[in-house]
Amino acid sequence: MKTIKIALVGQPNVGKSQLINAISGAHLHVGNFSGVTVEYKKVEFDRGDYHIEMIDLPGLYSLDAYTPEEEVTKKYLMNEDYDLIINVVDANTIARNLNLTLQLCTLEKKMVVAFNMYDEIKKMGGDIDTDRFFDITGIKAVNTSAKEKTGVEKLFDISIQAYNDSTYKCKLSYDERIEEEARKIAKILEKEKFKLPARFIAIRLLQEDPDIYQMVHDRPIFLEVHEPLQKAIERLKIEFDEEDIKDVFADERVALAKGIVHQILKAPKKETLTDKIDNILIHPILGLPIFLFFMYAIFWLTFEVGSIPMDYIDTVFGNISEASARMLPEGFVNSAISEGIIPAVGAVVMFLPNILILFFGINILEQTGYMARAAYVMDGVLKHFGLQGKSFIPLVSGFGCTVPAYMAARTLKNPKDRLITMLVLGFMSCGARLPVYVLLVGAFFAPAIQSDVMFGIYIGGAILGLITAKVLRLTLFKGEPEPFVMEMPKYRFPSLKALGLDLWIKTKMYLKKAGTFIATAAFIIWFLSSYPVNSAQIEQFDKKIEMAQSDNEKSRLEIEKNSWILEHSYLADMGKAIEPVLRPIGFDWKMSVAAISGLAAKEVVVSTLAVLYHTSDEDKNLTDVIKKNIPFAAAISMIILIMIYSPCLAAMSTFYAEIPQWAWRAFYTIYPNVLAWILAFISYNILT
Repeated sequence: MKTIKIALVGQPNVGKSQLINAISGAHLHVGNFSGVTVEYKKVEFDRGDYHIEMIDLPGLYSLDAYTPEEEVTKKYLMNEDYDLIINVVDANTIARNLNLTLQLCTLEKKMVVAFNMYDEIKKMGGDIDTDRFFDITGIKAVNTSAKEKTGVEKLFDISIQAYNDSTYKCKLSYDERIEEEARKIAKILEKEKFKLPARFIAIRLLQEDPDIYQMVHDRPIFLEVHEPLQKAIERLKIEFDEEDIKDVFADERVALAKGIVHQILKAPKKETLTDKIDNILIHPILGLPIFLFFMYAIFWLTFEVGSIPMDYIDTVFGNISEASARMLPEGFVNSAISEGIIPAVGAVVMFLPNILILFFGINILEQTGYMARAAYVMDGVLKHFGLQGKSFIPLVSGFGCTVPAYMAARTLKNPKDRLITMLVLGFMSCGARLPVYVLLVGAFFAPAIQSDVMFGIYIGGAILGLITAKVLRLTLFKGEPEPFVMEMPKYRFPSLKALGLDLWIKTKMYLKKAGTFIATAAFIIWFLSSYPVNSAQIEQFDKKIEMAQSDNEKSRLEIEKNSWILEHSYLADMGKAIEPVLRPIGFDWKMSVAAISGLAAKEVVVSTLAVLYHTSDEDKNLTDVIKKNIPFAAAISMIILIMIYSPCLAAMSTFYAEIPQWAWRAFYTIYPNVLAWILAFISYNILT
């Protein structure tokens, strides 16, 4: 049985992962944004006498790689061994996709083109002439639909034919003036043995590809090729009247692609459903209000619907805590579990429904294709603040989790745009901050306005981030943001299976975090708040409790005892040490400890408050206890601090990994905490 190794290559969002699903039944994540497939995936299956190994490479727009994902694909195509390329092309945007196809041709590998999403073209009365495409390019092509699983069998029949055809090759070429210069350079390069074809290296050198330039630079042949190469580049600039040699090649590919499309595509006759919807959703006047309405709806559902099961979850964990207190023998373990770990974990798990609704809403916007439209709508707004529309994707991702949001910023090619975006991402309140907001908003605001306040917190953080971006653009990053260029995927119904799977994964991750990291943090907080033990003082309290004449007096003495233990604990000593820094913004030592613990993970703020406050009044739920013990002005100050100060350690570590410069790391570490303290100080003093 022969093995055929196939590289599956295409621009982002052309349906490569869906195509693999249709071929092999493999389950890969399918999304509407570039960067979903960070690493390549391999699928193996048998077809007749052949064993197929298919590598699904990350999407890239061209071999002029900018992002880490594009670099992965480029390096694989240039350095790895494979037999055939299947180039997946979006049938709805053939001209743009052929830019990559024409570059792949220069690799001189056998290639087959799959015009994917052909069903959408067909429904609109259009057609693609694959025979004519073969006549023009020398490349076999198949019309496919991964969604409807049509054309997939034929694609592999054609691929096997191409693999067995020794004469099969792409016959596309550039303008003769470019080809002449490439031949001269290639002739010199042929004196030394390279793994890549001499023509490919020559063309990439003419385009000033830094990777290829470095590869040749390290060889003795560089001394001979350097001067002719520079002269060739200068001649082409003059011939084509361009200042940048890359523009020469880009214009050539655009012209070639348009010529090919003109001959092979029978254009759809009617306006598509996508066009009709876009006329409303990206309307210059209605677009922004519609987007704000969708975001408000998500946050309204997050608070209103998510609050329904909260009391039930709180009751369940309360019952578990009481049961464990009865079942376990009295002592250290009993107190640690029933008074520390279970109430703290319950306080965090209670907010799981809110977080899942938030993620569900964001996933719906992404899977339907609306998120790209929102980026387009927001481009005009973001430009006023020194950002570009493409920054919108990581910024909105930040409402879910800051870690992947930092990674999504890789799609910004301009280093200034990317760094500004990453420096303000922390102002987008992630899902981990949601439990803190729900707790404090639920305690201090009337039910009728709670969802409005929640929406205001999220929008307020976003606006503050935009203002900060503008200040950074005017001071540290002077210059204009890059023009906004982004593809608009077609609208699609979201996959219920994909949505369910994603929510299930997030539920498992959240519960795992609650059961491990947060439980450990809760135990540490409980231990530090319960020790050292002053046996003599405890005995005095216990004697008074035994001698109490009524249940009310016993309850009062129990509260007094717990308060005394807490005030004389290790945690109190630590909290009182840092309290002077946070006292001007209304924090007592308990709130100070909770805020500092949030640097590890924002959910720990809630579990810490549960341990520190809930033990002093066991007859009420945590919301009532917080309302009783924390002044309104201090609660608002805490919301502002949580909204602005540094994200969790995992997010900070991701930023450090993405940005290697120590100066920016230090700036990122310091400035949000200083800004958070200043704004919290102002708000607290205004309210008091």
